[in-house]
Amino acid sequence: MRILVLGGTGYLGRHVAERLRALPGAQVLAAGRSAAAFAADLAADPPGRLARTLAAAAPDAVVNCAGATGGDPVTLAEVNARGPAVLCAALREAAPTARLVHLGSAAEYGPGTPDVPVTEAAPACPVTPYGATKLAGTLAVTSAALDAVVLRVGNPVGPGAPVASLPGRLAALLRTAGRDPEAVLRLGDLSAHRDFVDVRDVARAAESAVTAPGPLPGVLNIGSGTAVPVRELVHGLARRAGFRGTVEEHAGGSARSAQVSWQCSDISAAARTLGWRPVHTLDDALAALWTATGERVP
Repeated sequence: MRILVLGGTGYLGRHVAERLRALPGAQVLAAGRSAAAFAADLAADPPGRLARTLAAAAPDAVVNCAGATGGDPVTLAEVNARGPAVLCAALREAAPTARLVHLGSAAEYGPGTPDVPVTEAAPACPVTPYGATKLAGTLAVTSAALDAVVLRVGNPVGPGAPVASLPGRLAALLRTAGRDPEAVLRLGDLSAHRDFVDVRDVARAAESAVTAPGPLPGVLNIGSGTAVPVRELVHGLARRAGFRGTVEEHAGGSARSAQVSWQCSDISAAARTLGWRPVHTLDDALAALWTATGERVP
C-alpha cells in the first residue's frame, strides 16, 4: 500500500508518517514544500502541477497533514482553504480512487456549550480566521465526491509540539526557567476548557482512517472526549518540569482562542466507525512532551 503524507515534516505529519510506516507492507511517501522526491506546496501549486506530483506518487491513500495555525488571514486561507480544494481537484484527475484523510480542526465548531460534547452533526460556527479557513477546507473535501474523510482534531499535545502552540511555548519557557524559585511565567487567561488529545492518538486515528474498509462518514471527531481547563495543562507540565517559580495569569491570550471558553468533542462516532479511542492521558502527553525537550527531571 502506497501512502502519501502531505505536510509529512510538520508536527502532526511526522507522527502520522511514523505510525503509518509501521503498517505491514506500507510504503510511506512524504510530500511537502521542502521534500526532495515529492515537492508539493498546497498554498501555491496549480492543480495541474499537483496532479503530476500525485500521478508520480501513485498513492492508494493520501493523508493531508498540511496546514497553517498562525499568520495573517490571507496566509491561513491559502493553506487551509485553497490547499484542500486544489488537492481534491488534483486527486480527481490523477488518483480518483485513492482514499483522502484530511486533518481538520475542532476550531471549526466555534464556541461550545459547557458540559455538552459537540457531535459531528452540530452546526459549524467558527469565530476566528483559523477556524473559518479550516472549515472551508473541510467543505472542499466533503463536497469533492471522493473517498474522503475529515478528522476534526482537538488540541494536540505531545512530543514535538511547536513553539507556536501553548504546550510547545510553555515547554520552552520551562526549559529556560529551570528550577529557579524566582522565575515567573506570565501567561494569558487559563480558564478556558479544551479537549486535549495526545498527538500519538491522532496518528493512530489517521492510520485507522486509512485502513478502514468501505466508505466513511464525511467528518469524524478526534479528541479525548473530555474538556480540561487550560490551567490544568499548564500546572501539569510545570510539575513535570520541577518548576519552583510562579505562574501568573493575565487578561488576553491566543487569538485562536478568542470567544471560545469551552470546547469538547463527542468521539463516539470514531469509536463506532474506526474502532478508535484515545489510549493516552493528558499526563502521558505532557510526560512525552517534556521528555522530548531533553530536560529529564529526576
